[in-house]
Amino acid sequence: MEVRLKLKMILFERGITQRELAEKTGLRENVISEMANNQRKTFNREQVARVIQYLEITDMNEIFEIK
Repeated sequence: MEVRLKLKMILFERGITQRELAEKTGLRENVISEMANNQRKTFNREQVARVIQYLEITDMNEIFEIK
């Protein structure tokens, strides 16, 4: 079982670039890139919380999926 972020799809659907998300959340671009491409083995809760807050996500199923 694997937990994945659907961040790349969400950004595409909303017309937001990874660079813009990085600027708005105060996270580094490489952090956003790694999150969007599911290259991280673990998730930093604070970083995910910043992304969720900026994207105004209220349902965890909107951003996480289990494969």
